Amino acid sequence: MSLPAFPTVDPPIDRENAVNQILSSIAMEELGLSHILNAEGEKLQYILGTLPGLSGPPATVSDVLSANESVRSMLETAVQNQLFLKAKMQGALTASPMQGPAGPTGPIGPTGPAGGPAGATGATGATGATGATGATGATGPAGPQGSSGLDGDTGPKGDTGPMGPTGPTGPTGAAGATGPAGAAGATGAAGAAGAAGATGPVGPTGPSVTATSAYAANTSGAGLPIVFAGFPVPLPNYQVLPTDITANGTSTVFTVSTPGYYRISYTVNTTTALASGTRLMINNKPNLPSTVAPSLGQSHFSNEIIVNLNAGDTITLQIYGILDTVTLLPGAAGATLSIIRLS
Repeated sequence: MSLPAFPTVDPPIDRENAVNQILSSIAMEELGLSHILNAEGEKLQYILGTLPGLSGPPATVSDVLSANESVRSMLETAVQNQLFLKAKMQGALTASPMQGPAGPTGPIGPTGPAGGPAGATGATGATGATGATGATGATGPAGPQGSSGLDGDTGPKGDTGPMGPTGPTGPTGAAGATGPAGAAGATGAAGAAGAAGATGPVGPTGPSVTATSAYAANTSGAGLPIVFAGFPVPLPNYQVLPTDITANGTSTVFTVSTPGYYRISYTVNTTTALASGTRLMINNKPNLPSTVAPSLGQSHFSNEIIVNLNAGDTITLQIYGILDTVTLLPGAAGATLSIIRLS
């Protein structure tokens, strides 16, 4: 394989002319890039409709984005070319010229006139070693006496001395206040009973508290639904009601008009055993002491309470529990409610 052959340049180009031609080529490339960048700017002006003397159809967003991508690609290429031209120019400017061998040393020049300015002061030398300690001087005169120190702690208390002789008896003091009276003596024996007095007249008859009492029952054997929140038991078949205890139209709500303590009792008898419960509702609120909630099924429920009622309070007998249907015992006391005022 033969080596490449370079053409003969005639006349020969020296280093200075070669560097000048390289710098000229860089300048021409920069001029060409300036024309290209100007053309890209005019392209954007045309797209945006701001180029003087030229107008075209309005540009769409797609046209603007396409032109922007074209200009961005061209700017990237121009930046890369700038980096290449910069490296090319720096290489041309810093290229070392060819140097021949060093010539012989020239003769020594004449000595300059004396009396030149003094040179700068040199750096300070290192500190020398410490000398030996001198002899101790004579003792000086005594200084003035210092102030007294703080008092010491108090010593322990000494032993108590012997008791002195008893002094003369003093005068008798004034009499003290009289003490409290003593306890009363035992009661004497009772005297003989006196003769019986005449019988007084009979007083008027007092009011009958239990005259305020009511009773109601269900004997029809009605079927009732059982819901978790409770269902009122109607008691329409047999009723004994005073004037101050009234029942509503469905015989499920009984209202008292006289305040006082009341004894309230109830019974519920069903045809089948139930796992549900019974209770009294006072003013539509469950009365816990009246509640019967068996853990096993049963068909007879009864309870009794004493409660303080105000005028206008209401009483309702209720069955509650698991969703089901219950049938009261027919032809007998399927359910009863008794209300008696005690005081």
